[in-house]
Amino acid sequence: MKKQKSEIITFKVDESLAGVIRHLPNRSEFIRAAVLNALDNTCPLCNGAGWLSPEQKKHWDSLAKDHHIEECDECHENYLVCTKKS
Repeated sequence: MKKQKSEIITFKVDESLAGVIRHLPNRSEFIRAAVLNALDNTCPLCNGAGWLSPEQKKHWDSLAKDHHIEECDECHENYLVCTKKS
């Protein structure tokens, strides 16, 4: 199997975050894991933008007609509940 080449990507952070990251035992691995986690947990509708485009909002409004959001009694996270009767 052919080994993939690594690519170096840099980004800017403020001084306080840099200070925290600087003291991590393996900051490259930590940053890789954080980025992969963020990508794996990105909102499937807005793709992590934090807002919906007008077209996405139309799709959401259509879905929301038969769904609502509830809070879990155990973990207190929100989740979608389908209210459409089969």
